Amino acid sequence: MFRVRQYTSADERAWLNCRLLAFFDSAYYDDVKTSRPQLSPDSVELVAEYDDRVVGFIDVEVHGDAATIDSIAVTPIAQRAGIGGALVRAAIDLLPPTVLSIDAWAREHPVSDGWFAKAGFTENYRYLHVFRGEADPPFPGPEGMSVPVSALMHAAIDREDELRASYERVYICRQHMRELDPQRSTATG
Repeated sequence: MFRVRQYTSADERAWLNCRLLAFFDSAYYDDVKTSRPQLSPDSVELVAEYDDRVVGFIDVEVHGDAATIDSIAVTPIAQRAGIGGALVRAAIDLLPPTVLSIDAWAREHPVSDGWFAKAGFTENYRYLHVFRGEADPPFPGPEGMSVPVSALMHAAIDREDELRASYERVYICRQHMRELDPQRSTATG
């Protein structure tokens, strides 16, 4: 059985490994981190452990009456065991009662889109992530610099067909939103 607990600085290497493994087969495969980002002091930072090994984590930033899942990941070998849902519930339990919603931004993927829906989130907004790679059409760089070799750009959703015809990697980025019950208690989540 797994357990959820607070993240500690001693977990950084395991956090990085978990994120790398979980993101490897996703649209975020190239979003590699070599150190864990620093979060605000009022953030919720949890890990899930199985046999004393970190197999999942969630980081949630709080902004007034709203919270955003900065990162959530479960290693492939531990997926489909309820760890992601347990992490979300535990994080919500730790949010101040003044937080009325929680959201997460994720690139399109049938598994993650379905998972967010199952966890009570609905799509609230969408736009495009467009990647320019070496094989994609070039565009000018800043004066005195070369053409960008790669770039991540944001675009309006109504340009999807046009951009998919020009660039190899175009993803819909969705804001998954979940309203929270202001009467929730830490006992019920």
